[in-house]
Amino acid sequence: MKYLIFIGFILFSLPAVAQTDPVQAGGVVIHQDARVDSLLKIRKQLNAEYSQLEGFRVQIFMESGNSAVQQAESIIRSFREEFPDVPAYLSFGQPYYRIRVGDFRNRIEAEGFLRTLIGRYNQAFVVKERINLPTLKSFSIQNQDL
Repeated sequence: MKYLIFIGFILFSLPAVAQTDPVQAGGVVIHQDARVDSLLKIRKQLNAEYSQLEGFRVQIFMESGNSAVQQAESIIRSFREEFPDVPAYLSFGQPYYRIRVGDFRNRIEAEGFLRTLIGRYNQAFVVKERINLPTLKSFSIQNQDL
């Protein structure tokens, strides 16, 4: 009888020992092929070499003259306060200073953003230009016991 109780105790205690497995304890174990990391590195190198592509921006300012630089800097500052997530670019093409905003891959996206700017920048329009690639957000998965 003592042996049966002892064997029963051992059999009922085995599931409690199995809870140390990370999957059972609420964690996740990821087995990833090393080639995935090498592909991500290659992608980053290619993006560094070919960092621009054909796309669209919205031009919100174009002016020439002595005070054009000061006006452009003021407009960029106010634009960045209002739209902090949209990149703004100041360029000079003889004799005009231009401010173009956004990195839109297609004209529809640029036209949509133009509609939000029409009341603030009355002379805004969409231009075709080489744009910067969107940045890849890298992440890492770490094996943590929870």
